[in-house]
Amino acid sequence: MMGSKFYLPLWFLKAKLLGSKKPLQSVIFILDKCNLTCKHCNVYARKEPNIKTYQQVRDELQYCYDQGSRFIDFEGGEPTMWTDGEHDLNSLIRLAKEIGFFSTTITTNAVRPFSDSEADSIWVSLDGLGHYHDAVRGKGVFEKLVKNIDDSRHPDLSVNMVVNSINYESVDETIEFVKNNPYIKSISINFHTPYTGTEHMFLDWKTRCEVIDKVIAYKKKGYPIMNSVSGLKLMKHNKFKKQCWVSNFILADGTRLTECSGKTAGICDQCGLCMAGEMRSVMTLKPDTILAGMKLRM
Repeated sequence: MMGSKFYLPLWFLKAKLLGSKKPLQSVIFILDKCNLTCKHCNVYARKEPNIKTYQQVRDELQYCYDQGSRFIDFEGGEPTMWTDGEHDLNSLIRLAKEIGFFSTTITTNAVRPFSDSEADSIWVSLDGLGHYHDAVRGKGVFEKLVKNIDDSRHPDLSVNMVVNSINYESVDETIEFVKNNPYIKSISINFHTPYTGTEHMFLDWKTRCEVIDKVIAYKKKGYPIMNSVSGLKLMKHNKFKKQCWVSNFILADGTRLTECSGKTAGICDQCGLCMAGEMRSVMTLKPDTILAGMKLRM
């Protein structure tokens, strides 16, 4: 990816030395319709879900590109459900590349097959093994996820586990599962952020620290964990300067945010999105985080 090799260091120098706050990555929620009833989410309860048109997404992609973003993540709801006339999710992926984005990503619950996806990378939401995953996302979902991952054969597929009060005991086996699955590249560990109505899923700080120590130990043993050690350590307390402007977000209703919705909700001190620690560690020149970021983006 020749373009990113030049763009990334230039972007970093502008951010570090000149105080530039242009986003590097954008997350566009293309709909808030979903095919699951996850315990941490209320999207499925919407009677009239937002589903963007192809032209709306085109305009949002151009806006993000003009802001400086060069990496795009399509999310939902469930993004694989998106269509507009003859256009499907692959149409948006091609459009992003035409506009000039270096890389396209989709984040999916993997209930629907995605073997035809043209995305450069795919993130699958995996919240534990077997009954742990199903306890969060619904009975029988884990079995479908495993089959669709196996059938996908995508060269750059990783999983994201959001650790909460329901599934934290499944962290070890989930990391082992990823290591032994030939179709999964890596795992990203995050923690539940307690938006209104989901406070009961928040993992207490003592247990969070124990989980982080465990993940760091696996990382040092060479397990395929995307998080850096430096970034993980910051998530033990969340007492660091947030630099979440590195990503901008456009919600399914069209709302444009320069940072994640956690800031709007006033819950940054309870944030579980480990990318916050990663972004801070990059800006403070932590070598392991810089290497992790280069591996992810290049």
